[in-house]
Amino acid sequence: MIKKFDGITALLMIDVQKGVDVLNHWGGPTGRRNNLQAEAHLRQLLDGWRNHGLPVFYTVHDSREAQSPLKLSLPTGRIKEGLEPRDGEIVIRKDVNSGFVGTNLELMLQRQRIHRLVVAGFFTNMCVETTVRTAGNLGYDTYVVADACATSNRVGWDGVDRDAELVHNMAITSMDGEFCTAVTTTDALRLLDGDAPDLVRRQGNE
Repeated sequence: MIKKFDGITALLMIDVQKGVDVLNHWGGPTGRRNNLQAEAHLRQLLDGWRNHGLPVFYTVHDSREAQSPLKLSLPTGRIKEGLEPRDGEIVIRKDVNSGFVGTNLELMLQRQRIHRLVVAGFFTNMCVETTVRTAGNLGYDTYVVADACATSNRVGWDGVDRDAELVHNMAITSMDGEFCTAVTTTDALRLLDGDAPDLVRRQGNE
C-alpha cells in the first residue's frame, strides 16, 4: 500500500525549462525526445498539488557549460509556459545534476517538515535521476512520476544512437525499487485523495 500524499509531501519539478527542447544539443543531429505528453502531465500534477494546498518546489538549471541551452541568462533557460511557479513556491537554482548538491534544497524541505518527494520533469536520465538517487539516499520517501518525465536520445561512448524511450525506460527501471517508487500521473493524483491499497511502495535501501 502507498499512503495518501499529505502535507509532508512535496511536488518537485525538475528543470522544466525551454532549453530541454533544443534536441540537437542533447541528442546530436538526429536529436529527438520521448513522451510528448510530459508537459500535460506536469500541468495536471501542478493543478492537483495546488488544489490540495500541498507544497511545490522547482529546480532550475544554470549550466556551467558554455554551450548549454540551460543557462538562466538565455531565453532557453526560462521555464516553459503553463508550468511557471506561483508566489510562495520555492525555486532552487542549481548548476549540477542533483537538486541537492550545492543548493539549499534539503534545508528548505526540512524547514517545511517535508519527508516525501514526488519528482517529475527533465531529463529522466540526468537531473531527475540524479536528484531522485540523492533523495533516496538522504532518506526521503521518494516517488518518480514516470509519465511526467522525458528525455532525449543519447549517442553513447560506442557511437550507438539509443532511442529516447529506451533511455527513459532504463532510467526509470534503475531508480524504481532502489531509490524510489515509480508511479504514473494518475496514481499520484489519486494519492492526493487517499491511500492506495493496490499500489506497492518499492523503495529499497532502507
